[in-house]
Amino acid sequence: MGGYRVYFKASVEKDFRAIPGRDIKKILQKIQTLAVEPRPPGCEKLTGLERYRIRQGRYRIVYSIQDKQLAVWVVKVGHRKDIYR
Repeated sequence: MGGYRVYFKASVEKDFRAIPGRDIKKILQKIQTLAVEPRPPGCEKLTGLERYRIRQGRYRIVYSIQDKQLAVWVVKVGHRKDIYR
């Protein structure tokens, strides 16, 4: 499998503002791993959507995968309660 490129939806910048800096670093490291393996062990496909979710500590990262374009789009980052509103 070739390497994927990771992109961020514009609203993810706003999501990061509510997260402490020490946690952002860990979240970004987790997101980087998606470029190598977009469906890592522990990821869950969200019901009814073409999106996936992975956890980093108490945070959730929601993303979509475009296999033909070798792209991963991060669409939301936050606490579980914030993700499912």
